[in-house]
Amino acid sequence: MDRVILHCDLNCFYASVELLSRPELRESPVAVCGDPESRHGIILAKNEAAKQYGVQTAETIWQAKRKCPELILLPPHRDRYQTFSRLVNAIYGQYTDLVEPFGIDESWLDITGSMHLFGGDAAAIADWIRARVRRELGLTLSVGVSFNKVFAKLGSDYRKPDATTVIPREGWQEIVWPLPLGAMLYAGPAAQRALAKYGIRTIGELAGCGPALPEQLLGKLGRQLWEYASGLDGAPVRPQHEREPVKSVGNSTTFRENLTSRAQVRRGTARLCDSVAARLREQGLYCGAVAVGVRDAAFRTVSRQTRLPHSTHLRRELLEASMGLIDKIWRPPAPVRLISVTALALTDRLETYEQVDLFAPHRPAEDGKRERLELAVDEIRKKYGGEAISFGEAGGHPEDLPPED
Repeated sequence: MDRVILHCDLNCFYASVELLSRPELRESPVAVCGDPESRHGIILAKNEAAKQYGVQTAETIWQAKRKCPELILLPPHRDRYQTFSRLVNAIYGQYTDLVEPFGIDESWLDITGSMHLFGGDAAAIADWIRARVRRELGLTLSVGVSFNKVFAKLGSDYRKPDATTVIPREGWQEIVWPLPLGAMLYAGPAAQRALAKYGIRTIGELAGCGPALPEQLLGKLGRQLWEYASGLDGAPVRPQHEREPVKSVGNSTTFRENLTSRAQVRRGTARLCDSVAARLREQGLYCGAVAVGVRDAAFRTVSRQTRLPHSTHLRRELLEASMGLIDKIWRPPAPVRLISVTALALTDRLETYEQVDLFAPHRPAEDGKRERLELAVDEIRKKYGGEAISFGEAGGHPEDLPPED
């Protein structure tokens, strides 16, 4: 028996939540941005009215304003988004206990074992859920219905806003295979470029080429994407309470050439901290300690760790703590072959471990701005792939921003 999977995606989530408290703006073009006072702030979300002007997520405010001079800018309120995310997932939980959140505004539901309790029609259940969310919370969502998670997500993206799309077992190729490769989960820009060199630009072309070439070009990811394109995704829907508790989050890199300057080491460490911080935020975690390891050309590894003054999931704070440790165990130009960064003492909330110095300078506004920036980068990467955007090593500003559909 085939599974029945729903993928529910809240439409224009940030903007929709903001407009609940500003109903007079509902018909106006509105965007949520990280810093409304800065021309170089990033558009985090926009409503349907702003989309009509071509406003795109991840472009700068000045670019958006050039397209839509009357665009209204609103600051983000992360706490509100988290509250509504919990409320929406509580509604989903009334239809199945198999609910897997995917970010703050998307969730998979496996209703295979429970749909008979609600009439047995998956599309009708999806419509009921959409109606309830609209009536009870004032938000709209698009729902994809299919026999696996990847195609269910394709369905929720297929028609927006406020729509249900079914991709059935019979004839799924007619719907899925003509779609561009980038429409499929985890087929980011780098994978698309690599496959396009061999004339593979649609999901159907990927399925038709067999697994060998994608695996040769992209490794395990290539094989995985080929399986997705062939309708072979069998990943289960995993509810949050079934996930094993994470004790650490880390990453390491062995460099092609040994690093000999502090600038090179800092750049390499910055990339690792970016990866670790993004994974912490993805799992809703903070770390209270950080460990680093440095391996030299003779394969000797020295490690150190330190407690942080407060828990964090921000790249800049991990980077400064990591470089503080590295400076204690390494001196240039001694060659560095490998660096590792590991976040420890994980918690699901912000905590302070040291007594607060009332006379020390503290810049909560800057901290909040930095968090909004990194959360914006997370959203862009989730949509366009991990290589879609990066931080400038020194300033922490995103570069090469991609457009949104």
